[in-house]
This record gives sequence, structure tokens and C-alpha cells, in this order.
Amino acid sequence: MEMDLRQMVMVLASAVDLVGIDDVGHGKRVAIMAKECARRLDWSEADQDLLMNAGLLHDCGVSSTKVHQETIQAFDPAGTLAHCEKGARILERFAPLAELAPLVLHHHTHWQDLQTHRVPPALRRLTNLLHLADRVDALAIPHHRSDSILHHMAGIRAKVAGYRDTFFEPGLLDAFLEVSRAEAFWLIQGQDYLPQALADLATPGPICPMGAKELKQFALTMAGIVDAKSPFTAQHSLGVARLACCLAELAGLPLERIERLEVAALLHDIGKLRIPDEILDYPSQLSPEDRSTMRRHSFASYQILRQIGGLEDLALWAAVHHESLNNDGYPFRLGPEALNLEARILKVADVFQAMAQRRPYRGPWPPNQILALLKEMETSLEVDAALVELVARNLDRCHHAAIGAVA
Repeated sequence: MEMDLRQMVMVLASAVDLVGIDDVGHGKRVAIMAKECARRLDWSEADQDLLMNAGLLHDCGVSSTKVHQETIQAFDPAGTLAHCEKGARILERFAPLAELAPLVLHHHTHWQDLQTHRVPPALRRLTNLLHLADRVDALAIPHHRSDSILHHMAGIRAKVAGYRDTFFEPGLLDAFLEVSRAEAFWLIQGQDYLPQALADLATPGPICPMGAKELKQFALTMAGIVDAKSPFTAQHSLGVARLACCLAELAGLPLERIERLEVAALLHDIGKLRIPDEILDYPSQLSPEDRSTMRRHSFASYQILRQIGGLEDLALWAAVHHESLNNDGYPFRLGPEALNLEARILKVADVFQAMAQRRPYRGPWPPNQILALLKEMETSLEVDAALVELVARNLDRCHHAAIGAVA
């Protein structure tokens, strides 16, 4: 298959923006502001597109809702280097987006400090414009939420103007002050107009061939973001993918279907980015209300993944990993006729791996205890009996796959 680079960026950006919980437009607003300023500066189309992509993904190293709040609540937040370095590492590993890594690495670096870093001059201006747009949005977010942005636009412009030559390069700051005089500059960033504003500025990206290797690397990029959400979900997506492939191989699936199942497994929990940290890390059983919040994640995964043309089947497999054969799962309440073998494998792999991992309220379960749980779920028609039997006959191998141990 082939995939438009812009489509890749937009799918990743949709995932990254979920971290904002109640505000899912930060990256999009930063991208819009940065590109508007670059247009005013008559930068090349290539630089404008590079900057827009970097704006959409600049916070890909932020998986924690706590870190997200810290970075937008202070104008000059402390401790930003960690998420900048993490985001750069994520992008460096995926060749089509590797050129964004230096911009993301320095998107919290002040202009005066960029002069002492080993950053090429042209790159300094690009990343400093990203920094400027990011800090402007940090000031604007509460006013977008309260629909009072026009009342506060002058104050925001005055605030950033005070950081000429220190935080921001003068020419970039002047371009921002010029384009931001217009009320429309701020209004298009409101939630009602943001999707159209982004569509108006976006241009198609280069077409990237996506074989099995490239598709897996794209999935690993997304999985790396979600698995850093919580210390208790770290490595979960990788473990589910390993176990799903193991079970698929034991079930006799052909290589092509196994490869696609692996991608779905790597992506199945991307919707957890919108679950608050305090719920994922809660040190005991969740309340009914918090469990309801948690149930949103599989549907969020579906809404993100279904944007990728050619991967509609994978999006559905990822979305139904909490469905049951008794029609009592979520989020679609599907029955056995709607759950193919890949979907059934993914559910068993998710349950097994989650139990094999430590969680805030319990330690990792031993293999026999996990198998006993799967047999209970089989009795209540939650999971496929044939797959439970497959696990039982290959219990040690499944456990090794789930936790990443060498058999």
C-alpha cells in the first residue's frame, strides 16, 4: 500500500492531541500559527510544510496528561527537555518523519540559547518559530475554552513582545505581531473552525510506499507514544503484539495476516492517550465512573485508525479487543458473527499480557493463574474456547511472548 505523508502526520497528530483530554487542538493550533507566520515571512513551501508537520507533532513526546498540563500552564515551564528528547527519538526512528526530529528537540529552547547550541542557522529560525507558536497557544488555551480570546488577544501579544531577543528572534516575533493583529487569526483557532482552518492550510505530502516493514515501523512509532503513557502500560502494546503473532502462528494463519494482526496489536490501545493519568495509575480497583471513562479508549482507537486508508480491517480488530462472544463487550456490543479470528486472538492476547504485567493494584500473575482466568472467560463466552485451548497447550511459550522473555 501507499500512504500520503500528510495523512500519516494527521493520524499521529490526532493521537498526540488526545493527551490534552479536554483540549485536543493544541498541536493543530501551533501548526496553524507557525505556518501563518512562515507565509508572512515568504518562506518556501517546503519550509512551511516542514514547520506545519512539526507543529502537529511537536508534543509527540508528551504522553502524560500531567506533563501536558505543566507545559501549557506555565509560560516558561521547567523540565521540558525530557519530552523534547523523547519526541525527537520517536521521530528519528521513522524515516519519513526523521527530518522533524531536530525541530521537536529544540521547540522549548529560547532564541538566546539556540546561539550556543550546535544548531544550523536555518534550523534555528524554524524551531524558534515553533517555540513562539507553542508559547502563544499556552497563553491562549484558557481563553479559547471560555470563548474570550478576542478580549485577551492584546494581552497575549504584549506578553510575547516582551521576550524579543531572549526567547524569540526579532524577525519572527515581528511576523507574529503583524499576522495576529487580525481577529480572524484567533477566531479560526476556535474549536468550531479549527478543522476547516487546518484543511485550508494543508497540502498533500509525498507518497510513501508502505510495505509490511514500513507499516510496522509506523505502528511502532504510535505504540511508543501510548506505552509511555504510564509505567504500568509500558511495553504492553509490544507484548500484546508478540503474543498475538505467537497465537496466530499456532493457529496456522498465513504470514500476511499475521503481519497485519501485529500492526493492529501494536495500535490497539492508542485511545488510552485520552485517559487521565490518575485513572491509569490508580492504585486500587476503579470506581464505576472511572471504569466508564476507561471504556472510551477502544472507540477512540477506532476513530483514529479508521482515518488510514487501506487499514480499515486493522482499525476494527484494534477497536474490538474488549468485545465478547456473548454480545456483552464494548464499545459496539458485537456478537460472534462479527468477530473474526484476528479479533478473537487480539482479545486473548490483550487479557493474557495485561495479567502477566504488574499493575498499580497488583503484581504480575503467574501463567497458571492467567490460564484459569481465560477458562472462566471461556465459560461465560467472553473469549474463544479454541484459542484458550491453544494457550493451554503452549502456556510457557505464550507467557514468554507476553513478557518478552526468551523461551
